[in-house]
Amino acid sequence: MIPRLPTRAAAAAAAALGLAGAFAASAVAAPVRHVVEPNHTFVTFEVKHFDTSTVRARFDRVDGFVTVDTAARRGEADITIDTASVSSGIAAFDAHLRNADFFDVERHPTARFHSTDFRFFGDRVVSLVGQLTMLGKTMPVRLDATNFNCYDSPIVKARVCGGDFETKIERSQWGMNWGIDRGVPDRVRLLIQIEAVAQP
Repeated sequence: MIPRLPTRAAAAAAAALGLAGAFAASAVAAPVRHVVEPNHTFVTFEVKHFDTSTVRARFDRVDGFVTVDTAARRGEADITIDTASVSSGIAAFDAHLRNADFFDVERHPTARFHSTDFRFFGDRVVSLVGQLTMLGKTMPVRLDATNFNCYDSPIVKARVCGGDFETKIERSQWGMNWGIDRGVPDRVRLLIQIEAVAQP
């Protein structure tokens, strides 16, 4: 004969079994690979212009993937930026940004960010610590999330995850020194908006 547990004890036991089952399911959950959705993914940078206005430009072509495992709290991001796609809205400025004073796109047509160090709060990504390669030099960079969300897209008929990330870098660390001696700031703010589509 199986003894009957009091109501509260039975509820507690059921909850414990349910929680154990949830943890077991989480332990075997597979990471999900997401491919960058180019219409909602851009890298924007901004610098102060002689401490007066703010100059902004963005890269219009960004490619790559993000793999996220929220259960295990880990992930990987591998993002490639087409440096020739830089766009400020001013043709002469864009030409200067593309030449050897700045991004030197003929010798370095891409920049790359790679991270396997995802930081979570619950199931939300709050930062990525990785390596930014630019002008042939690789340096550590931390991207902090100001927003992160996942949703079921009615357009692409798949799960989409992404958000807004930002950081500040000193461009001279990558050997981009033009204008610093004239008062052009070394410090650059990077703003990354990204959405990536889960793959079946």
